[in-house]
Amino acid sequence: MKIEKVEVERFSLTSSKPFDAVVATLKSAVGQPDIVEFFNVSRAANSFSELERVVQGALGRTGLMLFAEFDLGAVLRLESGADGPNSMRFVVGNPLIMKEMVKHVPDAGSYAPVTILIDERPDGVHLSYDRMESYLLPYGSAEALAVARNLDAKITTLLRECAN
Repeated sequence: MKIEKVEVERFSLTSSKPFDAVVATLKSAVGQPDIVEFFNVSRAANSFSELERVVQGALGRTGLMLFAEFDLGAVLRLESGADGPNSMRFVVGNPLIMKEMVKHVPDAGSYAPVTILIDERPDGVHLSYDRMESYLLPYGSAEALAVARNLDAKITTLLRECAN
């Protein structure tokens, strides 16, 4: 058994835009395939080039797609009432980017696709993301870190767009 400590860097910014507008901007920027159909078609691919075509067809203009979303605020509001804060977790990524990291650092599969948290707080709508580079830094793979930095740039650019 082995336990290692991984220090994670969190990118976070606060927006004065309404929660729904921030979420709408995020969703308009990423592909939103029928995820069950996407996985079925992906599994049926007979070659890597066929898989690439499937993935490319599912991506949004950012080169990313939405794998899942969790309405954390709905759960909170069941306890606190209708006035509780909004909070959404989005699982976003690109299987081709994930593949490039995993081929150099297998543990990267634990971190990709990534999580984006958008939640309301008294000072505004917070957008948060744990940087992939910080997850992969301890593994020492220059190749995986280069891919991670590019992914981090995609995500942080997206979050800035959503916030402004």
